[in-house]
Amino acid sequence: MKKKNPSEISRRKFLESSAKATAASAIAMSGFPTIVPASVFGKNAPSNKINIGQIGIGRIARGHDIVSTIKYDDARFIAVADFDGVRADTGKKMIEDTYAKQTGQSNYVDVKTYDHYRELLANKDVDAVIISTPDHWHAQVAIEAALAGKHIYCQKPTSLTIEEGRTMSDMIRKTNVVFQLGSQQRSVDPWPQFKRACELVRNGRIGTLQTVRVGLPGDPAGGVATEMPTPQRFNYDAWLGSTPYIYYTFDRVHSQNDTNSRPGWLRLEQFGAGMITGWGVHHIDIAHWGMNTEYTGPIEAEAQASFPKAGLWNVHGDFELNMKYANGVTMVVNGKYQNGIKFEGTKGWIFCTRGSAVTASDPKPSTPDKLKSLDASDPKILDSVIGKDEVHLYDSPEQHRNWLDCIKNRKPNISPIEVAHRSCSACLVGHAAMKFAGQKLYFDPVKEHFKDNAEANKLLSRPQRYPYGTSYLAKQAGHTMEKKA
Repeated sequence: MKKKNPSEISRRKFLESSAKATAASAIAMSGFPTIVPASVFGKNAPSNKINIGQIGIGRIARGHDIVSTIKYDDARFIAVADFDGVRADTGKKMIEDTYAKQTGQSNYVDVKTYDHYRELLANKDVDAVIISTPDHWHAQVAIEAALAGKHIYCQKPTSLTIEEGRTMSDMIRKTNVVFQLGSQQRSVDPWPQFKRACELVRNGRIGTLQTVRVGLPGDPAGGVATEMPTPQRFNYDAWLGSTPYIYYTFDRVHSQNDTNSRPGWLRLEQFGAGMITGWGVHHIDIAHWGMNTEYTGPIEAEAQASFPKAGLWNVHGDFELNMKYANGVTMVVNGKYQNGIKFEGTKGWIFCTRGSAVTASDPKPSTPDKLKSLDASDPKILDSVIGKDEVHLYDSPEQHRNWLDCIKNRKPNISPIEVAHRSCSACLVGHAAMKFAGQKLYFDPVKEHFKDNAEANKLLSRPQRYPYGTSYLAKQAGHTMEKKA
């Protein structure tokens, strides 16, 4: 008897679960009001806690998202899901051990583990999810979570393509769940300098804003392309998702041992665009905040970039990107600048940065001993008091805390889906400009396409491998993208 291919079995299971999920999605998108889980708001809710499911148990989940959320008394992790069974077990142990230390109870919670996120989304006890997956799995998981009525905290970038991001934003806003992007530089804990810089700029302390310079490095070449056996507990076919099937090799995916190392998928265009979206969303999001362009995008883009000529990894290396916005401001993104954002106006400049690397894989400042987290052409600018009748930007204590608060009070949060999409789409416009080096691209941020450039418009979307992908999901849910005038 011929043995069944494990990948075919997993694909068949995916199709079966997809049929059920998309049927529910169609109902959810048909105009019925969003159902908010009673465990969030009900009077009889156990300790009024928000039950959280963690999707993706990589280094960002373990080193940032879980530790930043589990400390809050009104949050409780009850489930984890990962296509890698080893990682799912690691997440369960980490969460249970943390709660045991916090409460003194070894059996405080029995965290359920799932080998597919859809099973976690089907758990009615889960009120909200944190999505810490590789970039190519952000949009689809977020859409399905919204259709299941789960509130969402999602790591950046929002999407692989502008078209996918538009579908994501439209569908999440229709479901009315609370979506928060992991653009934590907006929150004052631990980095108050970004909000302060943007408020000073928005209130004219450097005069009329003219140029924004963003320091952002590229990635190195490298990676071993030799085909290797797939780890036993790793559903590699599902992990590839909507991207083309290609054989497994360690440097294409992630480590199961050195769990804090920077994974190889970050350096492959199959799964993302490289540093322009990986860290670019952080800095361009802050640039948009200071520029007051959070709901639009660039109208022109031109770039030069180097791409590897050998090795497995193929995302951009050194680059320079120039983008112009309708308000007349020019944004220049370049790895030669200090890692951070510099706002230049007619009366001076303001610079803000994290000040140092947060993790071992973060971009490093070239002169960390001399780099100030907040600096200006005149120190008096930084001491300026924002008046009562001036612009006061959103005050968020900490990104995960703000998300939890807004789930409960239903007030607007600091990084909603459309703002998140625009931060990502600006980066993707820049990435497209890298592919057309030396050629100026003209972008329409309303219609979200390039003007008079059919070849550039091909980069707005990607073919998606059936049965995965947002296009397939949106079609099954009866969603039609709103055409912009």
